[in-house]
Amino acid sequence: MNARAAIGKYGEDLAARWLAEAGMTVLERNWRSGRSGEIDIVARDGDALVVCEVKTRRGGDYEHPMAAVTPEKAARLRALAEHWIQAHGGAPPGGVRIDLVGVVLPRRGAPTVEHARGVA
Repeated sequence: MNARAAIGKYGEDLAARWLAEAGMTVLERNWRSGRSGEIDIVARDGDALVVCEVKTRRGGDYEHPMAAVTPEKAARLRALAEHWIQAHGGAPPGGVRIDLVGVVLPRRGAPTVEHARGVA
């Protein structure tokens, strides 16, 4: 695993822990839909299905992770959510929400985790 992949996995681990501590149930991680792409985390929040995109960045001059969801990325996440629903028996009664979890790893100190609900 290269350094970039290791940072991404670490960020996803932190995000999954964050979501669980917020009361969500993590159902799947790194779910792939053929060539369509990957959902970082699929979770349940009450009776809603939550598709989470996780973006991890090192602190410094890089773009903030919460700025990473472009309109194209949002459309891809909606399509992936639809694929997941079809593969798993339909939409839950609470509907589907797409969230973003941004993780910033500073040069020193503890990571910062931000959770934005309903970004797409």
